[in-house]
Amino acid sequence: MGTFYKGIVIGGSAGSFSIVSKILSNIKSDFKYPVIICMHRLKHIRSGLLEGLNLKSNLPVVEPFDKDKIEGGKVYLAPSNYHMFIEFDSTFSLSTENVCNHSRPSIDYTFSSAATAFRDKMIGIILTGANKDGANGMKEVNTKKGHTIVQDPKTCDVETMTKSTLQLFTPDEILSPDGIINFLNSLE
Repeated sequence: MGTFYKGIVIGGSAGSFSIVSKILSNIKSDFKYPVIICMHRLKHIRSGLLEGLNLKSNLPVVEPFDKDKIEGGKVYLAPSNYHMFIEFDSTFSLSTENVCNHSRPSIDYTFSSAATAFRDKMIGIILTGANKDGANGMKEVNTKKGHTIVQDPKTCDVETMTKSTLQLFTPDEILSPDGIINFLNSLE
């Protein structure tokens, strides 16, 4: 009997669009878990990323509104220039609080709130990126017994984000993009 997960949470920055696109285009079309993605994006460019991911994804990709319920089989993308938090009742909370690690949305905030809400019922995945945002959030996922996956730094365009995470704790898995896809498709 496999574990039931309340969410798969993915964080990425520089170089992560192509990997996220690859994951979403190769994930099973009957994937039953919610996939929550927090990527650094340009705050003044409102469109393009969502449309680009929807063209590639086997699952519908949406930007959630404040208080939207998290549902399985959907991909949620943090809206441009908003922090995206996960609440205990499996809803989203959006905020325009100050930037964190030079970023809004902050990957740390999304991971930390998901770790608090989902605890051991989540998978946290950190991808390529040019700053350390996400490392502390992934450590919290690990502390709260979530399953942690770090993209193999050797496969990253920019390895700062993954190496910063690996300096804080030893994750459950260090995987290539193909390894991440295989892992997700193996979930029951």
